[in-house]
Parts: sequence; C-alpha cells; structure tokens
Amino acid sequence: MPDDITPSMTGPWSEDLTRRLTQARYPRSNSYDVRWVIENQMGPNALWLLEWLAPALGLDTLRPCARVLDLGCGRAMTSVFLAREYDVQVTAADLWVKPDENAERIAEAGFADRVLPVHAEAHDLPFAQGSFDAIVSIDAYQYFGTADLYLPTLTRLLKPGGRIGVVVPAVREEIEGVEPPAHLTQWWQPDFWCFHAADWWRRHWTRGGAVEVETADWQPDGWKDWLLWCDVIAEESPQEFHRTMAREVGEMVRADQGRSLGFVRLVGRRK
Repeated sequence: MPDDITPSMTGPWSEDLTRRLTQARYPRSNSYDVRWVIENQMGPNALWLLEWLAPALGLDTLRPCARVLDLGCGRAMTSVFLAREYDVQVTAADLWVKPDENAERIAEAGFADRVLPVHAEAHDLPFAQGSFDAIVSIDAYQYFGTADLYLPTLTRLLKPGGRIGVVVPAVREEIEGVEPPAHLTQWWQPDFWCFHAADWWRRHWTRGGAVEVETADWQPDGWKDWLLWCDVIAEESPQEFHRTMAREVGEMVRADQGRSLGFVRLVGRRK
C-alpha cells in the first residue's frame, strides 16, 4: 500500500491522533493514515460507514473484479477503499469534485488501474443498463434518492441480482409534522428534512418495486462515531470551512446524544 495512505507516525501528536481514531469495529479503516482521511473527508467518516455497510452487501457482491459504481464518491476515499480491500473495479462518480483531482489522488494511492473517476450528476448517469455488479453510495444518496421514481431508474444500471448499498444520515424515528425535535431547533437546516428513519427507507425502496430490500437498519451508537469525528475535524482539518462545519454539527450531535440522529444502512437486490 503506498506511503501516503498507510499509517505514518511522524511525532507524538500523530500517534495520539491515530490512537484516538482507532476503532475495534473498523479494523480495515484503522490501516489508513488518519491524516490522509482527515484531509480528504467531506462529512462523517466515510471509511467507517463503508466498513459498516460492506458485510451487508456481502463478499459474493464485493468479489474480486466485480464492477462497482461509487455514486457521490467525493474525494474518492471510498473508491480507493473498495479497490484496496475487495479488489473490485470501481467507477468513482461525483458532481462536485473534478475527475482530474480524483485521478491524481487515486494514482498517488496506487489504484489508477482499478478506479476510474468520472464527472456525473446522479440523475444523468452516462452508463449502459446492466453495467455494474453493485452500486455503493456513502453519505450522498439522501440528497438525490428520496424521489419516488429515482431508485427504479438507478437500478437499471445493475446486472440482474446485483445489489445497491447506501449509508445515509438518518433519524431514529420518523419526524411527524413540520417542526424538528425541539432540542435540535437551533441547528436544524432545511436540508435535514432528507434525514429519514430506517422504516421509511425500507418502505420507500419496497414501494418502487425495483429491489428486494435485504437490509434497512439503524447503526447502534453511530452518533458517538459521528461526534468523535466532528471533534477531530474541528481540531485537525486544514480547511477552515470544514473546521467550522464540524464544530456546528458536533454541537448538534452532542446535544442530541443519540435521541434522534445517527445513520441508516440499506441494501437492496435487483429483482
């Protein structure tokens, strides 16, 4: 594994940070340089979330040489993770990060032969039907996948029997009415209304008829991982925007203490 994403101990501060972020339930993620992950993050720790998702997708899906679409890949950390950990061929699709930037990052990580970055909008994907064995989306699907007609359109890109797996920020119980939970009002943004409960997502995917829902569950104590990551990014990110955002989100997650906020994973198999 190339030096830029392997753990690099350059001083006591680095050792302390690595220890702080080492999680027994994420053994694969623990092998990545925390500085590389911090510098390339765009929200919650995407490697932790992907490592939680992967067992639900199964090794029969994430098998060597399988073709995987990483939809909303951001800076392609998850794409590198998929290629390195499962030896799959990844198409890394994102709207906001330029393919040239991701191509450089992917090449530096040593996976240019297994990860292809592309510029794509989720509603206008330039791929043929049946192109992929799996579709993965980490902390992105909530922004484009809540429309009733989206999933049947997307899953046409899967081979019959292929799987789609996503992890999204979520609420423990579906919010009724038009007001957020009272204890979250001061932080609530309109975008947060795309956070839904696991049962909502199960019903949403089942109604569409495109997939058989195999998994729709809440991550136990996921909020604790979210809060730890926010605290680290607020202290360590090289970008002021990310430090500020992490402080604000961290305040919200800390106030919530897992009452409402966390993560849901979903896996569906194309019929």
